[in-house]
Amino acid sequence: MDLAYLWFWIITFFFVGYFVLDGFDFGVGMSLPFLGKNDVSRRQVINTIGPVWDLNETWLIVAGACLFASFPEWYATLFSGFYLPLLIILLALILRGVSFEYRHQRDSAKWKRGFDNMIVIGSAVPALLWGVAFGNIVQGVPLDENHIFTGNLFTLLNPYGLLVGVTTLLLFFVHGVAFVALKTDGQVHEDARTLVRKAAIPAIIAAAGTVVWTIVLAAGREAPLLWLVIACGAVAAVFLINLFVFSVRGLDGWAFFSGILAILFAVVMLFAALFPYVLPSTTADANSLTIANASSTPYTLQIMSWTALVAMPLVLAYQAWTYWVFRKRVTRTSIEAAPAHA
Repeated sequence: MDLAYLWFWIITFFFVGYFVLDGFDFGVGMSLPFLGKNDVSRRQVINTIGPVWDLNETWLIVAGACLFASFPEWYATLFSGFYLPLLIILLALILRGVSFEYRHQRDSAKWKRGFDNMIVIGSAVPALLWGVAFGNIVQGVPLDENHIFTGNLFTLLNPYGLLVGVTTLLLFFVHGVAFVALKTDGQVHEDARTLVRKAAIPAIIAAAGTVVWTIVLAAGREAPLLWLVIACGAVAAVFLINLFVFSVRGLDGWAFFSGILAILFAVVMLFAALFPYVLPSTTADANSLTIANASSTPYTLQIMSWTALVAMPLVLAYQAWTYWVFRKRVTRTSIEAAPAHA
C-alpha cells in the first residue's frame, strides 16, 4: 500500500480516538445544567472526567501534528480556510480547561456558577463546530487553482455542515450522559439514565439524516468506498439504537460501549465518503486536494511510519492503564466527604 493512503487511515484512527474520548468529555460538560442540581451533584459530574479530560485532548494534538507532517497541503488549506471556526474551537477548549482548574479555587457559589457556565459553553461549541468542519471537509468547499479557500464563514454554515454539527452535538451529549450514568451513583446516576433515554431519540433522528445525506454525497461523486460508507453508516445507526435499548434495560456499561462504537463507525463513514480526496473543491474538480497531491514525500512518510510503529502501542497502553486506574465510580459519599474546594 502507498504510504500516503496508509497515513490517511492513520489520521482517521487518531480522529476516531479524539471524538470517542473527548466526545464524552464534551457530553459530560454539556450535561451539567441537567444533572448538576446542587454543588455536590455538579462536583460528582465533573469528577467523572477530572483525571482524564486533558489526556483525551492530546489525541487532537497528535492528529494535528500527523496531519501537518503527512499532508502539509491539506493542513495549510484547512487551517487557512477554516481559521475562524478552528480559532473558536481553540478558545472554547481553553475556556473549558481553565474552568476545570479554577472552579474550585474559591468557595463562592457565584464563582463556581460562572465557571460551570464556561464548562458548558466550552463543551457545546467544539461539539457543534467539529461537526460543521468535518461536514464541510466531506462535502467540499470552494478552492482556487492554488488550493486556497475562496469562501467565508457563511460558506461553511451550509445545511449539510450544520446537520453534521447538530449530529455531533447530540451524539456527544448522549455519549457523555451515558458515561455519567456508568461512573456515578445516587440521584445523578438515576437522572443520567433518564436523560440518556430522552436525548437518544433526537440524536438517532439527526444521525439518520446525516447518514442518508452522506451516502447521497458519496454516490454523487462515485466514491470508490461507497460500500464502506453505507456499511459504516448502518452499523453506527444500529449501535446508537443499542445505546438507547441498553440504557432502558439498565446496562450502563453496554450503553456506553455502544456509544463508543456508534462514534467510531460514524467517523470512519465520513472519512470513507471523503476518500480518495482530503478536501474536495466545489468550484472545479481539478482544484481538489487528494491523498496523492496533498501528501508529503515518500521518505518523510517512511520515517513517520517507523515512528508510529513504535510510539502508537505505547500511547495506547498508557491510555488503557490510565482508564484502568480511574475505573471506579465517583460516589456521592466520596464527594460529600471531600473538602468543598476539591
